[in-house]
Amino acid sequence: MHLMLKARGAGSGAVSRLLAKNPHNVYDRMEKGVRVRIVYITDTESEIEVLIHAEPDPVDLVRGTPNGYDITQYINDREFVTSSLFCSYIRPALGTALNGKPKEDYVQWVEHPFDMELSFGPVASDLPDRVVEELFSSLGYAVTLERDELSYTFDLKKKSSIRRIRLHGQVTVQNALRQLFLLIPVLDNYKHYFISEDEIDKIKRYGEGWLENHPLKELIVRRTLRFSELIRKYELQEGALSVSVEQAGELNQISDKDINESDEGIQDGSAGEVERSESPVSLNELRYRAITEVVTGLPVKRRIVDMGAGEGKLSARLAYISGVESILAVEPSGQSRLRAMERFAKLEDRSGVIAMPEPVIGSLYYFDEQMQNQDVMILCEVIEHIEAYRLNGIMDTIMNDYRPDVLLVTTPNKEYNEVYTMEQESFRHHDHRFEWTRAELAERCEEWALQGNYTFEIRGIGDYAEEYGQPTQLVIFERRKENGS
Repeated sequence: MHLMLKARGAGSGAVSRLLAKNPHNVYDRMEKGVRVRIVYITDTESEIEVLIHAEPDPVDLVRGTPNGYDITQYINDREFVTSSLFCSYIRPALGTALNGKPKEDYVQWVEHPFDMELSFGPVASDLPDRVVEELFSSLGYAVTLERDELSYTFDLKKKSSIRRIRLHGQVTVQNALRQLFLLIPVLDNYKHYFISEDEIDKIKRYGEGWLENHPLKELIVRRTLRFSELIRKYELQEGALSVSVEQAGELNQISDKDINESDEGIQDGSAGEVERSESPVSLNELRYRAITEVVTGLPVKRRIVDMGAGEGKLSARLAYISGVESILAVEPSGQSRLRAMERFAKLEDRSGVIAMPEPVIGSLYYFDEQMQNQDVMILCEVIEHIEAYRLNGIMDTIMNDYRPDVLLVTTPNKEYNEVYTMEQESFRHHDHRFEWTRAELAERCEEWALQGNYTFEIRGIGDYAEEYGQPTQLVIFERRKENGS
């Protein structure tokens, strides 16, 4: 994690005074358990270059947290990137510059625009390049985005998913830092802390003088405040944005299974808020209904695997289906499995329960012989969290090694994102690695079915929109019976 700040021209030496860091002394301190260093590479009256660097311990990031013992810490390949974490680490060191209150002798330089170059990264963003560029070019910067070219000995992908960003423009030190402190978390769309009303004060403070007229203000506000209630409060204080609260919820919180949803399937307004807050039934609820209807109608459904079961909501529903004898609720997250165990324990005292789900630690990345030869395997909102290049291998394992009689797969319909007025190329959730159109999914299903000796049918789930279809796609694979097997 780093930020490079370079200024050229007469008076550039004043930058070190605005930062309140002596160029002759290396700033090297621990902030929140992370080593933060500020080093001046060049220091003259006409040119100054400073490196701001944060070096966290990845083990300390999860030690003592609820996710500390999850195996997902080892299989999640998301790069460690410049995000809200980085901003929180370096903020104490840059407080003087952010507040614009240097020593009295240098107050005159606070409003002075320097010829400045800023570079930072790596940044992982779900925003397309054109949107990233517009975020900064609208502020007067010339923007350069750099992606690393990757070289593999096998067919993978040609470009890294991360970007490094370089900006050049005439800007004050205070405005440059305030813009970055607000926009870096917007790029990453990730906050590592609880988002409260303090975030409204921060967006007003750091956005003063530039955010009001920014053409992407709605996007910035939405991704900073995230929750409909906070967006509403901000609108009341600042004047209404053109985006409605309901639309903000659709754009920002479009659902994923088991992300902060209630037992009834209506979600609580955090990172997985219900897709359409005006609708009485969430899309997540509709997915569960569709899956349970398919399973109920199957002639054989004794043994079921709910792969990526999360907190066990779907598995708990399957427990009431007549003809079911065993349910393996497979999930890599320890925290989610604990919640699933609590949910399953409540089933013991309820009438109508046919089979008690069994929580199992596991992942599609690892072979598990107990998954073999089951009647039904379910991947509900799972495959889009896997890198696309890995899917062929995983589907080969499922169809040719596990060999379930029926495989049910749900995944988002990318075309329907247009109905949510989402930015082009953006995803419904920060952890999605891809989202496919109906044609793209059908093409992949053709390949998998042929290689695995399955037939398949694709159905839509959710409200239908002309030209765009339905928000979720459900694929029903059935293994061909040969020679009575």
